[in-house]
Amino acid sequence: MRIRLKIFMLLLAAFPWLTSCGALIGGIVGGMTAGVAPVVASHAAAKKEKKKAAGRKPEQLPPQLTPEQQRRYDYFFLEAARLKVQKDYDAAFDILQHCLAINPNASSALYEMAQYYMFLKQVPLGLAALEKAVENAPDNYWYAQGLANLYMQQNETEKASTLLEDMAVRFSDKMEPLYNLLEIYNRQEEYDKVIGILNKLEERMGKNEQLSMEKFRIYLQKKDDKSAFREIESLVEEYPNDRRYQVVLGDVYMQNGKKQEAYEIYKKVLAEEPDNAMAMYSLASYYEETGQKELHEQQLDTLLLNKKVASDTKLNVMRQFIVQNEQAGKDSTRVITLFDRIMEQDPDEAQLPLLYAQYLLSKGMNKEAWPVLRQVLAIDPTNTAARMTLLGEAVRQEDYKEIMNLCEAGVESNPDMLEFYFYLAIAYNQAERTDDALAVCQKALSHVKDDSRKEVVSDFYAIIGDACHSKNLHAEAYAAYDSALVYNPSNIGALNNYAYYLSVERRDLDKAEEMSYKTVKAEPANSTYLDTYAWILFVKGNYAEARLYIDEAIKNDKDSSDVVLEHCGDIYYMTGDAEGALKYWKQAWDKGNRSDTLKQKIQKKKYISDETKPTEQ
Repeated sequence: MRIRLKIFMLLLAAFPWLTSCGALIGGIVGGMTAGVAPVVASHAAAKKEKKKAAGRKPEQLPPQLTPEQQRRYDYFFLEAARLKVQKDYDAAFDILQHCLAINPNASSALYEMAQYYMFLKQVPLGLAALEKAVENAPDNYWYAQGLANLYMQQNETEKASTLLEDMAVRFSDKMEPLYNLLEIYNRQEEYDKVIGILNKLEERMGKNEQLSMEKFRIYLQKKDDKSAFREIESLVEEYPNDRRYQVVLGDVYMQNGKKQEAYEIYKKVLAEEPDNAMAMYSLASYYEETGQKELHEQQLDTLLLNKKVASDTKLNVMRQFIVQNEQAGKDSTRVITLFDRIMEQDPDEAQLPLLYAQYLLSKGMNKEAWPVLRQVLAIDPTNTAARMTLLGEAVRQEDYKEIMNLCEAGVESNPDMLEFYFYLAIAYNQAERTDDALAVCQKALSHVKDDSRKEVVSDFYAIIGDACHSKNLHAEAYAAYDSALVYNPSNIGALNNYAYYLSVERRDLDKAEEMSYKTVKAEPANSTYLDTYAWILFVKGNYAEARLYIDEAIKNDKDSSDVVLEHCGDIYYMTGDAEGALKYWKQAWDKGNRSDTLKQKIQKKKYISDETKPTEQ
């Protein structure tokens, strides 16, 4: 019966154990010696097979293919490979079965069939096909590695280790079989075998810290302390001029209770190389563990205040010191004192001052952090983290002058950071520098990329709309608002201002009402949006409904603006409440609204329309 394969993804992607380029190459090469000259290839393959067969027992000899059979096999195998590339897996599967009908022992076809069986979750069939492929092509590394990985996935560890041991000998230039064996033997806690594999790796790679430390760990697991320390000592002997390994040996001694031996090594290294940062830090740790607090602090100072020690090293030391200080429940005095002394040296890299600022902020010492962050920017103007932290504080304080200073420098040092343009435009607007706000937004839009956040782009167009409207460029303003809503249809600020300005001009009121309602629905307690919606309803003559929303606006803002208060008076008057209207008009006047229209309303105690002087929202 024909097996149908409903496959909608690349087969190889589903099976990492069969996904190497070598596997594909090995599969093709194993089935055909040369695609362009199949007849010549068949003769070469037959000759090679005869040579291999010389050492086999008669019953192990695979059936010989005639040149015609070999030609047919090569043709169909290549066709199956072509169909597989075209993702026609049903047809490829059928043709591979035909290949095996021609030559049941063909490793290349067996290997390919194994992949299909595994995808179909027919593991026994896949395993059998792969085992047969390896049996018939013992010199193909990729087949063997695929089978070893499959054994490991199926928890057939005995079969996997037997195969991998053979591969380690047969394919002595490959490292993966050894690493796989290491994983198996570690999991089984067969430590003698682990040591044996590590020794083989060392023979091929040379002695190194990683292997020696792993052997050290295994020896300790075996409770063979003598061999464990001897392993690290041999690492030092192998590289006598690399003092890093000497410090590693000292650290190993420290971790295992040999403190005096560790101390002697650290002192010896520092006598030969006084600026060795590893030895300085390890000696500081020794003093701490032996309760010599004063010497510990002196040693840390020696390390952190040494200009020859790399900044990265100091950074790592300070991070570790902070963690230890926190875990011990100590106060921040010692940490801050150390940082202050480091800062006195005028560091030329920004990471240490930035770490100091982050530490101060974590302790709630914000005022102390700001000068440090400014020092970070003095060292590295492109440091976005420091600039954004300072900018966040300036925004919270509504310090528009500081926002301008930070963002003007920010757009120069980080021209692709749209956030700096955004806050700079807002600050310019607040300072009534409308032309500057427009220029900044246009410059920001020139830096927009395909992956820029659409919400941010929308905000720039909204700011352009506000600025254009303030310059009485109404057509340009509405075009900008339209662009803002294309990028973000839910831009509440753009929706509100667009709707309000349309209502002031008494145009497109249905569109204005629809936009304004979206803002009220999104933020039902926002008095500004409630006022806009109420005013649009008022302009459309829906006075009773307008009063409901203006009452909500007043309720949600006890300190309502003179604009909202005047609107409230107008709406009250048109709903027949002249007394209430007069009360709100007078409140608007007391708030500073000195328009002639409002003055006449109060004097005449009646609503007077003024459509010629739009009020800013």
